[in-house]
Amino acid sequence: MEDVRLSKSELNSRVMAILLKAGLSEFQAKSVADVIVAGEADGAKSHGIYRLDGVLRTVKAGKVNPAATAHVDSSETSAIVKVNAGGGFANPAFELGLPQLVERANKFGIAALVINDCTHFSALWWEVEAVTRHGLACLAMCPSYATVAPTGGSKPLLGTNPFAFGWPRSEAFPYVFDFATSVAARGEIELHRRAGKLLPEGWAIDPDGNPTTEPEAALAGAMLPFGGHKGSSIGTMIELLAGIMIGDLTSSEALDYLGTTTLAPLHGELVIAMSPQAFAAGRTGDPFARAEMLFDAIVGSGARLPSQRRFTARQKSDAEGIVLTAAETEQLERLLDKGLDAVA
Repeated sequence: MEDVRLSKSELNSRVMAILLKAGLSEFQAKSVADVIVAGEADGAKSHGIYRLDGVLRTVKAGKVNPAATAHVDSSETSAIVKVNAGGGFANPAFELGLPQLVERANKFGIAALVINDCTHFSALWWEVEAVTRHGLACLAMCPSYATVAPTGGSKPLLGTNPFAFGWPRSEAFPYVFDFATSVAARGEIELHRRAGKLLPEGWAIDPDGNPTTEPEAALAGAMLPFGGHKGSSIGTMIELLAGIMIGDLTSSEALDYLGTTTLAPLHGELVIAMSPQAFAAGRTGDPFARAEMLFDAIVGSGARLPSQRRFTARQKSDAEGIVLTAAETEQLERLLDKGLDAVA
C-alpha cells in the first residue's frame, strides 16, 4: 500500500466515522476529530491520528463518557467561566465555554475558563489559537498523570503538565508556544519506542532512578523536567493552579483514578484570556504594534518565532493535503472496521 494524500475534510470525515462508531456523540466527536486532524495537518504527529488509539482505549475502559453533555455554570457578573465537562473530553467543553470566556475578557479585561471533570488528550495550542482569533492573549495549562519525577526525585509525581501561550496578530499567524514541562512529551517517548530508537540523554530515568535512553525503561520509570529545577517548579505551579486551585485532580490523583498511563487522563484545565487593549489603556502606544516591533526584532536577529514549523506545515496541508503513510492508512481502516474491538 502506498502513501495516501487526503484533504483536511476527507481526513476529518474518516476520523469522525471512527469516533462515532466507537460510541462518541456528535457533540463529543466533532471537537475531538477537529483537534486530531489539526495536529496531523500541522505535522504534530504525536498529537495527530496517533492519539486515536488512546481515545478509543479510554472509551472502552469506561474512563470517559463518550456521550457527555457539558454545561456552563457561571455568574454573569464573574470573570470566571466554569464548564463541567461531565466526564467527557476537554475539547467540546472548551468550545462550549469559549464564547463566554471571550465576552468576559472583553468586559473585564481578563477572564478565566475553568474546565472540570474532563478527559484531556490533545495539544493546548488548539485552545490558545482559538482565543487569539478574538484579539485576546491567552494562557492555558493542565496537569496530566504522574509520569515526571521532580528534580532530585526518583519517582514520578508530576505530570507532563503542558503550558501554552498565544498572542494575536492581525497580519500573521499568532505568536504561540506550547510545551510540556517535561523534557519531552510522553507521546514522543512512545514514538521512539515504536520506531526502535534510543532516547536522547537526559530525557528519563528507569524505575530504579538511574538515567536511561531506553524507551521501555523510561516509560516504566519517569521522565525528567526540562531545565532542571525551573521546569520542576513550573510543573508544580500547574499542579497548583490547574489542579488544586480549580478543585480538580492533581497528576498523582489522576493516575490513581486511571490505574494506568495507557489511557487519556481525567483532570481539569485552566484557560486565561486577556485583552491587550484593556491592560494598555491610558498608556502610550498600541500594544499590537509594539508587539510586532518585538517580533520583527526577534526575526531580524536571525531567530525564529515558535510554532513556525507547524504553521508552515499547515499552509502546505491546506494547499496540498495531508499525507498519510501506508501504516497510518491501515490504522484508520482497522479502527473503522473493528471499532472498540481494535484496541486492547
